[in-house]
Amino acid sequence: MYWFPGVNLISVNDEAVHSVPGGRVIESGDLVKIGMTAEVEGHVADAAVTVALPSGPEVHQKLKEGAEVAFARAAPVARARRLVNKIGRVVETAARRRSFTVLAGLSGHEIGRSIHEPPTIPSQFDRRLDTPLTKGLVATIEPIIASGSDRTVEGPDG
Repeated sequence: MYWFPGVNLISVNDEAVHSVPGGRVIESGDLVKIGMTAEVEGHVADAAVTVALPSGPEVHQKLKEGAEVAFARAAPVARARRLVNKIGRVVETAARRRSFTVLAGLSGHEIGRSIHEPPTIPSQFDRRLDTPLTKGLVATIEPIIASGSDRTVEGPDG
């Protein structure tokens, strides 16, 4: 059912999301992103948390807080009949106010019987993404932000 090679994913430092756990050792000062999925009786759940470990650069804590603020501001916007691009505008604005960028091409999504269902829930404003949210929809809002470029590259684990 899942297209990732795992259901518990750990991304460290400059790995944005969806890194498969492996042989790397997490150390003091690392920025750790943990993503989890679960399926119960045909329904899927998706959650993530970012942890800035002690002794790391100040930017790690600021990134964590920036993503939390972007999520907190975007969640109330996610209401029935609102266009999904309004969520993207709020996330992008919150990130830019902290001098961060939203990673291009990474977004939230509806979740239900499978992990990624339409509509896409953008983290950047895109006028073409004008699908209205529907009553009863369960969706993820995923403000994946960076302190540098908005460009991503695929890692060695795909």
